[in-house]
Amino acid sequence: MLIIFILTTSPRIFPQIRATSFNQPPEWSKNVIWYQIFVERFYNGDPTNDPKPENMYSSSADPVPTGWMITPWTQDWYKPDPWTTNNGKTFDYNLQYRRYGGDLQGVIDKLDYLSNLGITAIYLNPINDAPSLHKYDARNFHHVDVNFGPDPKGDNLIIASENPADPSTWKWTSADKLFLKLVELVHKRGMKIIVDYSWNHTGVEFWAFRDIVKNKEKSAFTDWYSIRSFDNPSTPQNEFNYKGWLNIQSLPEIKKINITTERRDGLPYEGNINEGAKKHIFDVTQRWLAPDGNVNKGIDGFRLDVADQIPMGFWRDYRKFVKSINPEAYLVGEIWWTKWPDELMNPTPYVGGDVFDAVMFYQLIVRQNISFQNQTFPLMPGSLPTAFNFSGTDY
Repeated sequence: MLIIFILTTSPRIFPQIRATSFNQPPEWSKNVIWYQIFVERFYNGDPTNDPKPENMYSSSADPVPTGWMITPWTQDWYKPDPWTTNNGKTFDYNLQYRRYGGDLQGVIDKLDYLSNLGITAIYLNPINDAPSLHKYDARNFHHVDVNFGPDPKGDNLIIASENPADPSTWKWTSADKLFLKLVELVHKRGMKIIVDYSWNHTGVEFWAFRDIVKNKEKSAFTDWYSIRSFDNPSTPQNEFNYKGWLNIQSLPEIKKINITTERRDGLPYEGNINEGAKKHIFDVTQRWLAPDGNVNKGIDGFRLDVADQIPMGFWRDYRKFVKSINPEAYLVGEIWWTKWPDELMNPTPYVGGDVFDAVMFYQLIVRQNISFQNQTFPLMPGSLPTAFNFSGTDY
C-alpha cells in the first residue's frame, strides 16, 4: 500500500547519526516508496504465538465469544466464523474479534518480497501491547504486543515483573527483541521503518489507568487523565466517569493542560499534556529510537495518530526531543477533518518546520476516491493524473 504525505521544507545528538537541519524533513524521506503493514493481517509466520481469548480481554468490551478460534487465512471475508453463528451479533460486530495470527515473524519472512517490490520504507500500524485488533488501546506503550512475538506467556511474566512508571526497571520481552531484529534486518536491506503511536489516549487496560480504577483518588496517576468523577462506594451505581477520545470510553484521553486557545475538533490549539504522562511518552520514544542508547538499532520515526487532538505545545517539545536523539527521524502527524465529511484540515500549521515533517495527505485520497467513485466509463491509465491533481486552494 502506498502512503502519501505532504512534506515541508541541535540539542543533544547521538553520535552515530548525521545531523539534518531541525526544521527540514530528513533527506531520505523524500525519495522512499512506502508500504503500510497492519501486522495482524499481514502474514502468520509463527502459529505458536496466535492470540487466545485472555490476550484479548478488555474491561470495556464484551467477553470473547464462546468457541472463538483463529480465522483461517484464506477464508472468504464475508463467511461467518463458526463461533459467530449463535451469538446473535452482526457481521460487523463479530469482525472486531476476528484474528488471523499475523505477527512480526511474518513481516520478517516477507522482507525479501517487499524489497523485490521496490519498497524502501515500511510504516507499521500500532504494534504496542494492546488487547484490540487495532491496538490504539494500549496496555503498554513500552512493549510490543505479546502475540507478535514468540513467547506471549513469558512476555506477560516479564511485563508483570516491572514497575511501568520506572524506566530503570523496564526489560526487553521476546516480542521486543524480535521487533529490534526486524529493525536490524530492515536496515540491512537499506530500508527504513517507522511505527504508529497515539499519544492522545490509552486503553482502559493501560497500567496507569488500571491503577486509577484500583486506587481511585489515591492513585498517583489521577492527573494523567481527565477524571470527571470517582465511584461513590455508598451507592449501587458506578459514578466513575472520565473523558474518552471522541467520548469513546474504551479510549481514555491523556489530560490536556495549560490550554490558552479554544479547543475545537479539527483545529490546532495551544497547550500541553500532563507532565507525568509526557515524561512517560518521552521515555518510550527514546526506548525505540535508541535502544540501550544505540540509535543505529532504533526505528526511523513515528506516525502519530489523531495529532490534531493534542496541543501544539506538546508537539513542538516532542519534535525537539526526537530530533535531539536522531536528527534523521521522520515525524508524520495525522490530522483529520475540520468539518466531516467534506472539509479537511489545513495542514499548514503542522508543517512549518517546528512540529511535523509531514502529515497524512487525506486531501489527495478523498479527491482520488471521488474520482474513482464517479467514474461511469473504464478508467484508462492516461486519465489517472486527473484523479491526483491537487492545489493548495483545496483546503
